[in-house]
Amino acid sequence: MVCEYEIVLQVKIFCLVIGVMEEQRLAIKFCVNAGKIAVETIELINKAYGSAAMSRANVYRRYARFRDGRDDVKDDARTDENVESVRRLLTEDRLTTLQVIADRLNIGKKTVRRIVTEDLGKRKICARFVPHALTTEQKQERVVYWQHRLLMGQN
Repeated sequence: MVCEYEIVLQVKIFCLVIGVMEEQRLAIKFCVNAGKIAVETIELINKAYGSAAMSRANVYRRYARFRDGRDDVKDDARTDENVESVRRLLTEDRLTTLQVIADRLNIGKKTVRRIVTEDLGKRKICARFVPHALTTEQKQERVVYWQHRLLMGQN
């Protein structure tokens, strides 16, 4: 029988290129397939990842999903289709809130925030999400726009 340390070591070696959260989900799936109970899985996750370990509730939730037959370790909501839908909604209305997007797409607000910031590379300035780096053409358009607005305000 393989000891717990060897299981943890095997999973960590296998997951060197995978992100920490996905790595932990894979470790949970491994524990389910190895016949570990949820409490043992939590102990192994905490031992392997220390302060970076997922919360106890998340481990239980993921454990139940894998026990019930789920195979995919990736997040459900961060699909290419959802990323494209969020991009489209932000293009239509840059003043829209994360909550409105989450409600329209029926996904979590935290997931929408991760899509906007990580996948789309945007950040919030005032009340609009804008790209981190503007192209030279976009910068020039902004200068022209605000010069026009300033001239209109002087009249």
